[in-house]
Amino acid sequence: MHELYGDEEVRAALRARYGEQVFAADGSVDRAALGELVFVNADELLWLESVMHPRVMVRTEAWREELARLPDPPALAVNEVPLLYEAGAEGRFDAVVAITAPRELRVERAGERVDEREERLLSDVEKLERADFAYVNDGSLDELDAFVAGVVRTLTEP
Repeated sequence: MHELYGDEEVRAALRARYGEQVFAADGSVDRAALGELVFVNADELLWLESVMHPRVMVRTEAWREELARLPDPPALAVNEVPLLYEAGAEGRFDAVVAITAPRELRVERAGERVDEREERLLSDVEKLERADFAYVNDGSLDELDAFVAGVVRTLTEP
């Protein structure tokens, strides 16, 4: 999604709404400055999502169509969608895999990137219940790899 901030229509919409305060000196979108505006104001966040989510969906569909046109398309295509359930997009995919981790572990792994933004997300419990495949990633990388390998096997078996 971040590359969509280079889209001229997105940049024009941001400029019309916020002026230059969300642009860096080089003209690129200053995502930190934008985040400071939208993550403290639900209406602003909804506005930004209304600009970005349709473009993300168009990009996802174009990518899937591109893969399908390949002479030897992959048996499996994976798309990471952080706001899948919140955007109501789970029906657009054949299967949903949810991988969560306890908050303390996420903080340890991600540092500053875990913050109050999580408060507006569905709970991990609900995500795990709704997913076709669910895993709590609180173990080793080998355990995670085994889970992923099992999902891939299940989804690619004839």
